[in-house]
Amino acid sequence: MTTLQDSTALDRIWYTRCPVPTASGIAYNLGWLDEEFVPEGIGVGVLQDAEPEIAERHFDHRLVGLFREGGNVPAIVARSEGAPTRLIGLTWIDEWQSILVREDSPVTGPADLRGLRIAIPAWAQDRARSFPRAMALHGFASALRLGGLGFDDVERVEVEGRAGRAPGNDPARAALWPGLAELAAGDVDAVYVKGARSAEQARELGARTAVELDATADRSWRVNNGTPRPITVHEQLLAERPDVVVRFLVRSLRAATWASTHVDDVRAILGREVGSGTDGVVTAYGDDFHRWLAPTLDDERLALLDQQQHFLGEHGFLAEPVDVHAWAAHEPLQEALRILAEDGGEAR
Repeated sequence: MTTLQDSTALDRIWYTRCPVPTASGIAYNLGWLDEEFVPEGIGVGVLQDAEPEIAERHFDHRLVGLFREGGNVPAIVARSEGAPTRLIGLTWIDEWQSILVREDSPVTGPADLRGLRIAIPAWAQDRARSFPRAMALHGFASALRLGGLGFDDVERVEVEGRAGRAPGNDPARAALWPGLAELAAGDVDAVYVKGARSAEQARELGARTAVELDATADRSWRVNNGTPRPITVHEQLLAERPDVVVRFLVRSLRAATWASTHVDDVRAILGREVGSGTDGVVTAYGDDFHRWLAPTLDDERLALLDQQQHFLGEHGFLAEPVDVHAWAAHEPLQEALRILAEDGGEAR
């Protein structure tokens, strides 16, 4: 195996562009990752813009130079299937997790879900790509429990499971969130959604919110693919170039600091990332999400991630259980925070 012990061996790192709010995404969009690494001959690539065989590594994380800050379902599934990754941070950004119904539906709360036909995206070609199914299952599981119900109280209807981004992030070309077409057609009665673009699509279709999971005070009710959201790296990169990992985190933390005082700029960046307008961003992420982009690895977030991996295991998504505490590598984030504290925590 080629190693990275010679600093010239690492000529590119990859940032994976998930359509969600991330400090690393802001750092990339501000040019700070290029500024950090390009002068020493390390290019910064966007994984989704690479050739297909590289872009596929978004799901299995078998690419040494990859920094992945995205949904936890593919990350946990990859780890359970033996991907040599380490967890270096967790963020939490609520993103309008909701159960939608048609405008004329009598459903007004969780208890009213009894007897409904709920949309569950079908399995994809593998477990990691089946994250829309995992999201819907966990979202409905939480909503049903809020109403004192379970899956035996509803009818699960399998729908098309693809949840892709639009080419060029063009909102007009974005695929409908899985289940929304079936909801509009009357084939299902309720759909789980999250995020800015689904908020816009729901408005366009005339769907309304029956259960707003983000309104629950206890975060354990809101655990899903993006909550908490992991940052993972290849263990070889961490072992052989820990300086690169720390510097990536420093730039991400600086971006989080910058974001906390630049909400309009952050909304513009996020709109481009998720393929949504300002209204969708505001609906999905609220007024203060820009203050909470910095990652941690605290006990609460690790416990919430463990809750997610248990759920995924119970519903057939994992080859093996994942020990999230053994997965976590605390040292890079600790060192990045130390560096940031030494220079006063300034954005740059």
